[in-house]
Amino acid sequence: MIKPAEYARRRRQLMRMAGEDAIAILPAAPRRIRSNDTHYPYRQDSDFWYLSGFPEPEAVLVLVPGRRHGEALLFCRERDPGREAWDGPRAGPEGAVERHGFDDAYPITDLDDILPGLLEGRSRVYYHFGRDVEFDLKLIGWVNRVRDLARQGAQPPHEFLELGHLLHELRLFKSRDELRLMKRAADISAEAHLAAMRAARPGMREYEVEAALQYVFRRHGAVPAYEPIVGAGANACVLHYVANDAPMREGDLLLIDAGAEVDGYAADITRTFPVSGRYSKEQRAICRIVLDAQRAALAQSLPGKSWDAPHQAAVEVIAEGLLSLGLLKGSLRQVLKSGAYKRFYMHKTGHWLGLDVHDVGEYRVDGEYRELEPGMVYTVEPGVYIAPGSKGVPAKWQGIGVRIEDDVVITADGHEVLTAAAPKDIDAIEALLAAR
Repeated sequence: MIKPAEYARRRRQLMRMAGEDAIAILPAAPRRIRSNDTHYPYRQDSDFWYLSGFPEPEAVLVLVPGRRHGEALLFCRERDPGREAWDGPRAGPEGAVERHGFDDAYPITDLDDILPGLLEGRSRVYYHFGRDVEFDLKLIGWVNRVRDLARQGAQPPHEFLELGHLLHELRLFKSRDELRLMKRAADISAEAHLAAMRAARPGMREYEVEAALQYVFRRHGAVPAYEPIVGAGANACVLHYVANDAPMREGDLLLIDAGAEVDGYAADITRTFPVSGRYSKEQRAICRIVLDAQRAALAQSLPGKSWDAPHQAAVEVIAEGLLSLGLLKGSLRQVLKSGAYKRFYMHKTGHWLGLDVHDVGEYRVDGEYRELEPGMVYTVEPGVYIAPGSKGVPAKWQGIGVRIEDDVVITADGHEVLTAAAPKDIDAIEALLAAR
């Protein structure tokens, strides 16, 4: 759990970066209707959560650097016993100050009256334009109200800047407490993958294995960080397959891409294993290539290395392996230069990970891939996908899809694999499945 002091530290750091003549405005995520009067489970906006730890909708965070009467302000719903009987307790403005550490808090209904006064005298507004069109229009209206008073001496903002330009660089580097939560999410996810491996049998449907995953998540108080991918046989060749309703047959590989979310922080693991317990010769060969590619990528996961170095290392191993099996033709140099390998490996080897599964943070700085630094967390997930009907590919290879994904944090002298508890080596998986 992140303590209020850390949220306050993050807010102060952002305000220092923004400067004393700025103001930052960030609304909470809205509730989303699923159907008629039912809603999707509420999930707070990641940026709002990072700066506040406040879990409720209908709230707006305003940061006013240097303001004498309080810099960190929250507008939120008031206590309402009638509504709370239906929807659960609210913090109210008093709870926002007492439990969440804001300098001051106001009813959300007062936002229209108070915010124009907070904008007055600030030269720069940091905000996420384009995320919430309705709130965009409100903000423009508040600014225009200040502009209308310019002849009376009011000083309206004259510059609007993307909040993410500052905030997302902060989010890219994880604190010790953040890493503890991510390790917890990784451990729960690894346990869930083990449960799924033990549960899977030919004749079951993919959603039965998904249920084993979800059970472990919920038993530990976690939720899915994203919709799980549970794809058997040729379904594993569909990168974002989520139907999870097909039967699993003898001889199928089962690709599971699933991770838990703990206090907003995500894990992201992919494992691929044989439903019947033993890899075929062809499946084993493809798995070996992907494992070797991941090891090559992990060897490049070091501080000072380019973000792109793990990907390039994985690509070279995959291309070389597919050439050795006759699935690609030509020389290694030709295959890499032409991108012919993309027929079977069409995605990058990883992405940032944190409060979002595909977390925020620039991959390039000044046009060049940035260097890896301690505190960055990302996935390493090479794969090979040979879809049914692949032209010129022998039938024995078709329908094999393999991805192996781990979560990695860069340390001062190397890296740590947060998800190492989930087995991935061929012999280790077969031994686990044999003991079912």
